[in-house]
Amino acid sequence: MSAVTVPRPPSVSTHVLDTARGRPAEGVAVRLAARPGPGDPWRDLGGARTDADGRCADLPAPPPDTAHVRLDFEVGPYTGPPRDGTAPAFFPEVAVTFAVVAGEHYHVPLLLSPFGYSVYRGS
Repeated sequence: MSAVTVPRPPSVSTHVLDTARGRPAEGVAVRLAARPGPGDPWRDLGGARTDADGRCADLPAPPPDTAHVRLDFEVGPYTGPPRDGTAPAFFPEVAVTFAVVAGEHYHVPLLLSPFGYSVYRGS
């Protein structure tokens, strides 16, 4: 009898770094969604908040058949209005969508400032 190999799901981690203040961004809400392919509906899998180190330790694992993952960062409450209170956060949220392969780990940090952000595949 041959053993059935079940593919391991991809795994996803992230952290948020505040480049304007030069420190981790604590308390940012992050949601994770997945879909099996282009055009398929997104499935919300849950979320977490960044800790004092800017990391989300409790993001759920995507299902094994996942082809795309989306991280939704609710950054508005963190960046908030400028200190003079004249305007709301320029980026109230950031959505990052990327392709994944079963069995691989994906670390996708968000570098955040009041008027810009960037992401990359980390390690």
